[in-house]
Amino acid sequence: MDRSKYTNPFPKSDSDRHQIWEMLVERDIIAFCQENWDMVADDFIAENFMGIDARNAHNPDTWRMTFSNLTEYKTVWLEQAAEFAQTDWAEDPEQAIYHATTLRDIDIKGESALVHKKFDGYIQKKSGEREYLNWQTLYRCRKQEGSWKIAGFTGYMPHPMGIGNPQAMVSGKQIPPGAAQHVTAGPYSPVLQVNPGQLVVISGQAAIDPSGTIIGDTIEEQSHYTLQNCKKQLETGGCSLNDVFKVNVYLTDLDNWPRFNEVYKTYFKDPKPVRTAVQTPLLYTLLVEIEMWAVKK
Repeated sequence: MDRSKYTNPFPKSDSDRHQIWEMLVERDIIAFCQENWDMVADDFIAENFMGIDARNAHNPDTWRMTFSNLTEYKTVWLEQAAEFAQTDWAEDPEQAIYHATTLRDIDIKGESALVHKKFDGYIQKKSGEREYLNWQTLYRCRKQEGSWKIAGFTGYMPHPMGIGNPQAMVSGKQIPPGAAQHVTAGPYSPVLQVNPGQLVVISGQAAIDPSGTIIGDTIEEQSHYTLQNCKKQLETGGCSLNDVFKVNVYLTDLDNWPRFNEVYKTYFKDPKPVRTAVQTPLLYTLLVEIEMWAVKK
């Protein structure tokens, strides 16, 4: 990415905020995409460093002190950067992160600062899947010898906080925006996001298009269409098939099990989800139905 495309929203005359933005946006993105910890090593204060992981949960009771020191954070940072670099992206990931990043609220009192950094967007993979960036971080910064540094943070908080129906939030369940189902669906939710930002569960999917028409006559045709429907429903909850940890499969005839598996295994990477399969009658001419459980990163 052309470095000139980074536009610092704070003028150089506002030197403190200008410097903080360069540290937490431009330098942070470049270093992460290049797996270069040395580029940001001097941006941290190791003494008494602590990082809190909100785990994408709205309830602070579930937040954890995942990083009790800078060494622990560095280890995870390098692991995440290596995994990110090994992903086949369909676009410039550095530019995509930059466009998804907002940092405009910086509270400064003397030599201390509270910095609000938000992510809202996604990066397109070559596989067609999207890696969603939807969280926010509060950085605690201090100025030492004229340079701003990171003293700690509370990160991976949902963005925005408290979204959705307030009553649904109280009950711990909500239907994610954009979720839909075919017109012949029964009295059930197509997708439930349980403890929003953590667990995403989809109802049983089948080879049925939005108009209610059954697609495919063979187990292979129906399996492909069913798994594509599962993928679409998961995406409404911010997940992909890679985030699935539990699958339940319902077949009208277990003799179709080997043929189903030939299709199924092309949709999942290792480690594959745990799975249960049973033979049972299904509605109309359906041959297979699948439900999934996923964990949102």
